[in-house]
Formats: sequence, structure tokens, C-alpha cells
Amino acid sequence: QVQLVESGGGLVQAGGSLRLSCAASGRTFSSYAMGWFRQAPGKEREFVAAISRSAGNTYYADSVKGRFTISRDNAKNTVYLQMNSLKPEDTAVYYCAADLTIPEYGYSSYSPDYDYWGQGTQVTVSS
Repeated sequence: QVQLVESGGGLVQAGGSLRLSCAASGRTFSSYAMGWFRQAPGKEREFVAAISRSAGNTYYADSVKGRFTISRDNAKNTVYLQMNSLKPEDTAVYYCAADLTIPEYGYSSYSPDYDYWGQGTQVTVSS
């Protein structure tokens, strides 16, 4: 079992920044890849960013590339999502997720690949 707890969401003006954190527990953190997804009201959950076990590889949705940065600290069992130049269309509930079966340098943008999910944290960007 893996438990994931997100934090860092909030209300920010367009152009501002937020850093989300996701603290993991229950299994060796460096043994699984991590991803961030988001879901806006009335829309399906969508991929945001992913990072491999050792942080050697990262992958981003086109909509956030150049603005968001995913990182992880395996010593602190935490994955981060630094979000800069926020736009109103970034408003959503953000979820972190753990993929326990992907190879060491792999990552996935496909939500069914992920085995465990956090409860989500709300990000609201005002115009």
C-alpha cells in the first residue's frame, strides 16, 4: 500500500506561481514513478507531468511545458510540481499518483497505469 497526500494548492492570480507537494508513505519511494494529473469542473482528468523513479526522466503535457516543473526528493519521499506563469485554464483539482510497475527510467501519461492516488488539492487561478 502507498499513501499519497498533496498540499500547496490555493488561490493565485494569473501570472503567479504555486508549488504543490505530494508526500508518500508505505513503500520505498524510489521504487515507483510519480505523476501529476488534474481535473477541472465538467472535464475529464488529464495528465500534467511525470517523473521516473530516479528523477532521470521527466515528461510534460504540451499545455504546461515550459511553465511547470516536476521534481522529486527521494530522501524526503516527496514529489513536487512547481507551477509558474499560471493561467485561469490551469484551475483544477491536482492529483499526484504512483506507478509501481513501470521500469526504472520510464514514466507514463496514461492514468490507468497508476496504482495509487492522492485525495487532490485545489488550484484556482483568477484572471
